[in-house]
Amino acid sequence: MSENKKIEKIVGVKGMNDILPADAPLWELFENTVHSVLKSYGFQQIRTPIVEPTALFSRGLGEVTDIVEKEMYSFTDSMNGDNLTLRPENTASVVRAALEHNLTYDGPKRLWYAGPMFRHERPQRGRYRQFHQVGAEALGFTGPDIDAELIMMCQRLWDDLGLQDIRLELNSIGNAEERNKHRADLIAYFEQHKELLDADAQRRLHSNPLRILDTKNPAMQDMVNGAPKLLDYLGEESRTHFEGVQKILNHNNIPFTINPRLVRGMDYYNRTVFEWVTDQLGSQGTVCGGGRYDPLIEMFGGKPTPACGFAMGVERLLELMKASGEQYAPNQCDIYLVHQGEAAQLQSFVMAERLRSAGLDVVLHCASASAGGSFKSQMKKADASGAAFAVIIGEDEVTNATATVKNLRAAEGESNQVTVPFDGVPDYVVDQIVGDHDHDHDHVHYHP
Repeated sequence: MSENKKIEKIVGVKGMNDILPADAPLWELFENTVHSVLKSYGFQQIRTPIVEPTALFSRGLGEVTDIVEKEMYSFTDSMNGDNLTLRPENTASVVRAALEHNLTYDGPKRLWYAGPMFRHERPQRGRYRQFHQVGAEALGFTGPDIDAELIMMCQRLWDDLGLQDIRLELNSIGNAEERNKHRADLIAYFEQHKELLDADAQRRLHSNPLRILDTKNPAMQDMVNGAPKLLDYLGEESRTHFEGVQKILNHNNIPFTINPRLVRGMDYYNRTVFEWVTDQLGSQGTVCGGGRYDPLIEMFGGKPTPACGFAMGVERLLELMKASGEQYAPNQCDIYLVHQGEAAQLQSFVMAERLRSAGLDVVLHCASASAGGSFKSQMKKADASGAAFAVIIGEDEVTNATATVKNLRAAEGESNQVTVPFDGVPDYVVDQIVGDHDHDHDHVHYHP
């Protein structure tokens, strides 16, 4: 290679972001909380492939949805000619997996998932081309009770994450027959006001008029507010179901607002639909959306099976967690192991493994290009790591078979350094960390 030839730096794909180590603790806190909450409701995790047949989404989401028309990353497999798509959402994938593996043969299933989704949208705050979702799908449950349980599970998650500025909007979009009657009247109404429809609304007028109700165009708001409301078209069965959801939520003090304009973007929804929204994220105010989708499993070739679920945007919720001042431990480890001299280095490897066997997270200082191995520079690294303790081994420590244990978080004026025999270091540090656990959670990684 010519010495003068400049190597071009490669950067990531626009809208597909790296999650850096500094952000990892917040992601970990969120993921652990989600896992705990969903498990407490009896939901089991399912993991589906990132790539699926394109037909899965065009059939399930609807050919005239924005996702299918404009946002999917679709391609033809050059090896065998298959038409494939990076999943833009995961409900269709979960239903495909449930059918393929006959998951509901022995009764209803509560399932949840987490992972990346892909949509070719204009990147903006909380909205990316590779984004992450957590979702739950309850398959085989007919009553309004599962709708309410899913909503209450979201409320518990917001509480456990310390999020307060999220409110629930609720609606029912009935069944297909009720929507068809409403659809005919809706089209007639919009045609009477065609001069007020923007280009997007005119394109949707005959293909998906319900989506016009969800417009964000200020010039159309008054006209849309006067449109026929789907709630007025609900039959007795749909109305009873919706009232059942509200009754459970009211009895459990879950506040909500009925939003008659609330619809979902996918064709497979029916009856209950809901969104959790916030004013803290600008135009990207929806952090979680869901509802009932009884027709979907039959649309995919299965037996008629009721279903209900939700999906939440992880990046948007992390933004809210940051805004709420959520505290999370930025530290790498419990122990930073400092050493001086070849014999001390060898002994430090032995000590590090013993500490890890005791359930502690340990970083052992290794040579780097950016910082020397002096005692002073190592102690700076130890402090910056967020570790609770530094374990120091030098020539004298090797000779005496002892280690110096320094409490890096000791209060001013408090004794912060002791000498401990090699064999006693793991028990000593564990006792110290467990003793401090009741007072300060910020620097504790210990996992027995």
